[in-house]
Amino acid sequence: MTHFLTPEGKKQLEEKLAYYKSTRRVEVAQKIAIAREFGDLSENAEYDAAKEEQGNIEAEIKQMEDILLNCKIIESNEEDGVVGIGSSIKVYDEEFDEELWLKILGSTESDPAKGIISNNSPVGSALVGHKVGERVTVKMDAGDITYKILAVNHG
Repeated sequence: MTHFLTPEGKKQLEEKLAYYKSTRRVEVAQKIAIAREFGDLSENAEYDAAKEEQGNIEAEIKQMEDILLNCKIIESNEEDGVVGIGSSIKVYDEEFDEELWLKILGSTESDPAKGIISNNSPVGSALVGHKVGERVTVKMDAGDITYKILAVNHG
């Protein structure tokens, strides 16, 4: 699976990965060493918790490595007026009679509460490829939503 990242998003993920490898691994290894000193490991809750935390950290490291290995950097050379990954879009929500700004990024960087949606989300995938002035209807479980694309900015 390809993960779309902005150059900043890739840099942040690389920094987080370096932190997990250099600091988080060491911290959990120290917790395990301290818990071992408590004696019998079969009934040692601290040891079990530290081992579980270690497993979670290693899983997160692997996930970050996979994302970085399979990522595509979002370039801002999209066609003018056409929605693409990396676009900021001003849309008019016909049902609620309001204008919204949305940014379409890859799922790794999406944050719907901040108006940053994934290109794989129903709204994001429906908008990609459409142009300023077009109306786009998004099929949702709770009912259809229709947006009119008012503006598209890249980068």
